[in-house]
Amino acid sequence: MMTDRDFTRRLLQTVATVAATAILVAILWAAREALLLVYISALIAMGFSPIVGVLERVRGVPRWLAILVIYAAIVAVLVLLGLMIIPPLVAQAATLWAKIPTYFNEFQTYLIKHKLMLHRVTLEEAVQSAPTGTSGNAVGSVLVAISSLIGGIFGFITVLILSFYLLIEAQSMFDALIRVVPAGRRADVATASRQAVIKVSAWLRAQFVLSGVMGVFATIGLYLLGVPYFYVIALIAAIGETIPIVGPIIGGITAVAVAITVSPQLALAAGVYFLVLHQLEANVLVPKIMERRVGVSPVVVMVALLIGGALWGLVGAILAIPTAAIISVIVSEFASEEDIRIQRIR
Repeated sequence: MMTDRDFTRRLLQTVATVAATAILVAILWAAREALLLVYISALIAMGFSPIVGVLERVRGVPRWLAILVIYAAIVAVLVLLGLMIIPPLVAQAATLWAKIPTYFNEFQTYLIKHKLMLHRVTLEEAVQSAPTGTSGNAVGSVLVAISSLIGGIFGFITVLILSFYLLIEAQSMFDALIRVVPAGRRADVATASRQAVIKVSAWLRAQFVLSGVMGVFATIGLYLLGVPYFYVIALIAAIGETIPIVGPIIGGITAVAVAITVSPQLALAAGVYFLVLHQLEANVLVPKIMERRVGVSPVVVMVALLIGGALWGLVGAILAIPTAAIISVIVSEFASEEDIRIQRIR
């Protein structure tokens, strides 16, 4: 029979446990942005871990040097893409800016012809009559934009550095983690960890495949349409493919902006082409390639993208598929253990 003293002790233990859990949840919620950076760094480390292992085994290079080689290759590719993309975009933007008054007058002519506008206005009058916020709001918006840009740069640098150290210390961290796991479960945890790394690495390779496919289709379509600088737009579309939902839209907007410097008809054709391409990419390519490469069903891919986007916006959509892959490994491991337990009972 439980005494009053035992009841009081258990009640205090329950209260302390609930309070500690609430405090832990509050701390994790307050540090969610930092934890998100850690999670992104861990995913990057998991994605490149097999490549680092290949360089270590095949080439016999030290682990730190293999990681630096991968980082140097990534930086070189980014610099090369920047040199290929930025100058033509600047030239095209200047051309578009010079043609804005002409397009504005043609648009007014169309409106007046169809009696949707009574008289012409200059471009300066249209800009002055456009609704604007107060100067304080404008200054605040600029400061917020600058703060976000600086925060994004520091976040990017943090992810690069942290993922580097995670790759360096991966084995020692895993050995330390496995020690706190019960001896009977260590083999299962090791197996699940290897499977998670394989799936995340497969997701990263699938992203490169999707980027290549999108770049090829964009190149072919824009070349046949006669859009200037089609190779630049194709590169933007390929890079944007790494960003779910928003990336293809960026490629389409770029194509329309470049095509409109030639004619509105070409801009419309480019927009329609990218709209069709985006639908094929979102509803066919991404689910099928992720299913084949990562082993995640198309339904899970689409649901993960929707949930990730709703929870964390753009970042959540990017992390949705690898997170779903890791969860699938955990669920499969638990399911197999449950099957074994049921068979033993029988």
